Amino acid sequence: MITFCISLALLIIAYFTYGKLCDKIFGVDPERKTPAVDHPDGVDYIVMPKWKIFLIQFLNIAGLGPIFGAIMGAKFGTASFLWIVVGCIFAGAMHDYFAGMMSLRHNGEGLPSTVGRYLGNKAQIGMRIFTLLLLIIVGVVFVSGPANLLAMLTPENLDATFWIYVIFAYYIIATLFPIDKIIGKIYPIFGFALLFMAIGILCYLIFTFPDIPEITDGIKNMHPKAESNPIYPMMFVSIACGAISGFHATQSPMMARCMSNEKQGRPIFFGAMITEGIVALIWAAAATYFFSPEGQEFFGITDAKVNSDAASIVHIISYKWLGVIGGFLAILGVIAAPVSTGDTAFRSARLIVADFLNMEQKSIKKRLYISVPMFVIAIAVLIFSLAYEDGFEIIWRYFAWSNQVLAVITLWAITMFLKTKRNGWWWLISFIPAIFMTSMTTTFILYAKIGVGLSYNIAVILGILFTLFCSIWFVVKSNKRIES
Repeated sequence: MITFCISLALLIIAYFTYGKLCDKIFGVDPERKTPAVDHPDGVDYIVMPKWKIFLIQFLNIAGLGPIFGAIMGAKFGTASFLWIVVGCIFAGAMHDYFAGMMSLRHNGEGLPSTVGRYLGNKAQIGMRIFTLLLLIIVGVVFVSGPANLLAMLTPENLDATFWIYVIFAYYIIATLFPIDKIIGKIYPIFGFALLFMAIGILCYLIFTFPDIPEITDGIKNMHPKAESNPIYPMMFVSIACGAISGFHATQSPMMARCMSNEKQGRPIFFGAMITEGIVALIWAAAATYFFSPEGQEFFGITDAKVNSDAASIVHIISYKWLGVIGGFLAILGVIAAPVSTGDTAFRSARLIVADFLNMEQKSIKKRLYISVPMFVIAIAVLIFSLAYEDGFEIIWRYFAWSNQVLAVITLWAITMFLKTKRNGWWWLISFIPAIFMTSMTTTFILYAKIGVGLSYNIAVILGILFTLFCSIWFVVKSNKRIES
């Protein structure tokens, strides 16, 4: 628990230190008009209070990742604490901050447009296709988790399939309505539930101080299938959203269109990611104890299959530690997170297509032109997921690595932005995470069974070589950009 407490303190301190440094490097201008102030449209460009924007951003990016991902990542041992802290501060929060602020400076433009602006037209075209597919997958994937949890809380006739259709219907409504009518009204309630869940589990951890491994015990791979699941790269992908997630950069433009001052960037973008890191850290600690021999005995686990079902683990921990009422509210918080991410995934997809087609979104007719085909594709993916026994699991696996590919591309775009600002060597703060994430993600795709399936050593070597190629390409391209 000492490792957990230190990790928690480091995340909080980072907001006030590294977050301020990012503000300074970007060059925040409080006098500059934001898109929402300069040209509000009553649908997407709407000035909202800072606290509400923060809650929406936090809920947008949270999803199931910092909860389910942290639980699965905890199987690897205390290395999960290290990655959540280091990754969240120096990769995730920095990534989210600059992605959001770059969008804010360019009229709240979508991620593909920002990538194209700094990495070229070919990158922009590829990002449009890749991002839209990812957002649709996110919308579908984030239906399953909350539906399964809701089915646990309701009568048997209201099964997971029933809740899947209910949640999906809500996604359609939230995508089409003005952001302040549905999302702006419901998210404060969702935010309360999610924060209650995190604070409740945190309080139990602090007051009971369970015996969990410390970082001083050494970083050992505790995964039950350690031979086929090396810490690098498998753990880093498992805890994606709790440390760094490319999906976040697709959500930031929506909030950039609602801000009234550039000074709000640090609490909204950097702060939301630090908060997500704290949630991931809490669940990683809880799950670490759950997987320990003492935890298995305490929770009365007799069926080993439970240890691979994140939804069941959340249900068991919440009710055992917080009681019936507290557990129920905690489960609602876990349900709120993915639901609030799924709806904005579709909304973000609509805005990206609208930017590409240069189509105004004030009229409901224009919103339907984009949304109807998008939801037809999503429903087709949803039907596939329901038709196959492991349908959602298959889609989730592809979401995991594609999410990190998006983070890699965004990090390179941020690095190009910082280097072309000619602001000394500050571009290294994103260049170093870009190198690591490129190598790790490439290695995962080459090694994992859902990827190429190469041997571990060959995958690592090829990952390093590809990263070297990307680094050389970046230096050459950035120098040409500066010279021109």
